[in-house]
Amino acid sequence: MKKIAAGACALLLLSNQFVGADAPKAHAVAHLIGLDGKPIGDATLHQTGHGVLVEFDLRGLPPGPHGVHIHGSGICERAKHFASAGPHFALEPRAHGYLARGGPHEGDLPNQFAAGDGTLRASTLTSAFTLGNGEKSIFTRSGAAIILDSQADDYTSQPDGHSGARIACGVINRDVAPGARERRHAHGA
Repeated sequence: MKKIAAGACALLLLSNQFVGADAPKAHAVAHLIGLDGKPIGDATLHQTGHGVLVEFDLRGLPPGPHGVHIHGSGICERAKHFASAGPHFALEPRAHGYLARGGPHEGDLPNQFAAGDGTLRASTLTSAFTLGNGEKSIFTRSGAAIILDSQADDYTSQPDGHSGARIACGVINRDVAPGARERRHAHGA
């Protein structure tokens, strides 16, 4: 009987080691709209072991390069041409742009390119912020939004890389990781 109890305890301890590996990672989504109020698609954010993976699935855009930035306020008011999203997300004073001296700040993302048919399907990875609850989280202040600009970011000019007008905006909303709801229900949570 002691051998069975010891075996059951060992099995329980071993299974608990793998529960953390199956734990859901932070996940967020932004449903972007254009200045005309029409939906143009989604930006999905996934916390990974190497940073935040940002995936874009957008349509109806002007073809060519577009500056993309995380902004420090979770508000997207069309009447204000999305200025309500505030400045770029920055945890400490830094210059804007990957090529700028003293930059980039945390809200800078690489330019993304819309195809000739106006679609933009791309991914980028950043370690500048997190989707968790720590100091680097985009959710610890007044929310966050993702903005798509009309032109490419030159990565040096202040304060926005001369990337033109804000043409699309989406409030970033935290969600559980895909499949986590199913796992919780399967385990009786």
